[in-house]
Amino acid sequence: MRPTDDTYRHEALRRKLVKEIQSKGITDERILAVMLDLPRHYFLDSAFDETAYEDKAFPIGEGQTISQPYTVAYQTQLLELKPYQKVLEIGTGSAYQAVVLAEMGVQVYTIERQKKLFEANKTFEFLKKYKFIKFFYGDGYRGLPTYAPFDRVIITAAAPEIPQNLIDQLKPGGMMVIPLGAGDMQQMMRITKLENGSLKEEVFDYFSFVPMLGGKES
Repeated sequence: MRPTDDTYRHEALRRKLVKEIQSKGITDERILAVMLDLPRHYFLDSAFDETAYEDKAFPIGEGQTISQPYTVAYQTQLLELKPYQKVLEIGTGSAYQAVVLAEMGVQVYTIERQKKLFEANKTFEFLKKYKFIKFFYGDGYRGLPTYAPFDRVIITAAAPEIPQNLIDQLKPGGMMVIPLGAGDMQQMMRITKLENGSLKEEVFDYFSFVPMLGGKES
């Protein structure tokens, strides 16, 4: 069962969390403000009420996790978002990352391959106010060609290789943020699609994500 109360205690825990991720190098004040206001405990079972604001990933069912807050902030910062951009997210999960993106003023198209998680988000009352988030049940490797091109693509699972379909769905000048690697740790990369169609690759820190899988799970 998801919690619905947001107390002064929760707000105090968020302030502590934001200071922690700021100390780790998150400098975008917009991201920090969003995470200060957004009740992360809403996206978890009420059993996590005491721990929701620790800088950790937690299980959300179906072998998936809600990402560590620092990881969410890190990927979001690498996207260098501008208002009204179209952003494709691969791996909706709990929808916490999708809401962080939406609160940054962009239009979010997010894909989830796990039917149970997709259905849970459809009935999640808190999400109903986010009209700029479009939820899809599908295969992240295929992306959303009908809605392409996108200004940004964010992948929230460990990709063993760069998905060409998703590169094809990026606008010239667009960016993809992707944790790349098949082992226990992945290197965060930012790939910019240049105007001539070539790719500029930048490498950043190492993280640990659940694997990015193809197809759909019913």
